[in-house]
Amino acid sequence: MAVSLLLTQTSSTATIRRVLGNRPNMAAHRVVLDPENAGLTQVGALTWLGGVRLTSEDRAFGGFSAMLVEGDRFTLLSDYGNVVRFRMGADWQPRDVAFGDLPGGPETGWAKYERDAESITIDPVSGQTWVGFEWANAIWRFDRALSRPEAHAAPAAMRRWPSGGGPEAMLRLRDSSFLVLSEDGRPRGDAKSPARLGLHFPGDPTDPRQKPAPFLYVPPADYDPVDMAQLPDGRVLVLNRRFSIPDLFTAKLTLIDPRGLQPNQVLRGRQLATLAPPLLHDNYEALAVVREGRDTIVWIASDDNNEVWEQSLLLKFRLRLAD
Repeated sequence: MAVSLLLTQTSSTATIRRVLGNRPNMAAHRVVLDPENAGLTQVGALTWLGGVRLTSEDRAFGGFSAMLVEGDRFTLLSDYGNVVRFRMGADWQPRDVAFGDLPGGPETGWAKYERDAESITIDPVSGQTWVGFEWANAIWRFDRALSRPEAHAAPAAMRRWPSGGGPEAMLRLRDSSFLVLSEDGRPRGDAKSPARLGLHFPGDPTDPRQKPAPFLYVPPADYDPVDMAQLPDGRVLVLNRRFSIPDLFTAKLTLIDPRGLQPNQVLRGRQLATLAPPLLHDNYEALAVVREGRDTIVWIASDDNNEVWEQSLLLKFRLRLAD
C-alpha cells in the first residue's frame, strides 16, 4: 500500500517480514457505525448490518489488504503474505480460526516487499486463486488451499506501473476474464491525471500468452482504487481510499460497468457511499460481495498497517441499487 510510506517505516523494502505463529487465536469485538448515533443504519446505497474489530495476541496479526468471502468462510490476506481463515455466522463469533503463510511469491520472502500481497481473487468452481503483489508488479496463481503455487507472471504491460502502486485491485469476472487496477499508476506518467491505469486480461493473467487490453478508471477526486468485487448483474463495485489530515483515512464505494469493455475505454465510477467522520473510518482496503437469499451483501475490511492507532475492522452491509 503506497500510502503507508507516508506514515511509517514499516512499509520500507528493508522491513523484515512478520510471520504469524502456529497458535492461531483471534477475537471479534462488536463495533457501531456511528459512535455518536448508534441508530444510524443508512449510508448512501448501503444498509449497516453490523461489524467487528478483529484482534489477536499474535504480533504479526493485521495488515489485511484483500479478502475472500464464501458463505460463512472468510480468508483475509495481509500485505506481509499472511493468511487468516475462519468461519463466522450471525453471532459474529469466529470459529475454526487458522493462520497460514503464502507458500510462494516474489523472491525468497524474508522481507516485507517480497510478499507484499495487495489483491486476491478466486475461480469459485476450480478453487484456483490469484494474488497480486506490489513492488514486483506480479501475479501468482495458487490452489484453493493456498498451499502451493501453480503459476506466476510479471506481465509486461505492468512493468512500468509504480512499484508501490499496483496491482492493488484484481478481479476475476464470471466470464473468466480479469480486471487489474493500479493504485496510483497514471497514463503517460502524468501525476496530475485523475485516471488510473487498468488492464483487462481475456484469461488467466499468469499465462504468458494472454495479451491484456488497457483501460482507464477515474476514481473520486483525491481517492485511489484499492479493491473490486463483482455484483450479480455483472457490474463491479470499486473501493476507493484517501489519506488526508485531519481525517486520516476515508473511503468511497463506486459502481462501474465493465460489460463490453473496449480497449482504452475510460470507466468513471458512480458514487454509492462514503465512509468518513463521524462514521467509523479506517484504512479500508478489502472488498467482497456475496448473496444471502435475495440480498446482495457487501463486506469491507481495513488494513491496520500493524499500527496501534489503526484497527482491523470487518464490516457488513446490504446493498440496494435504484438501477
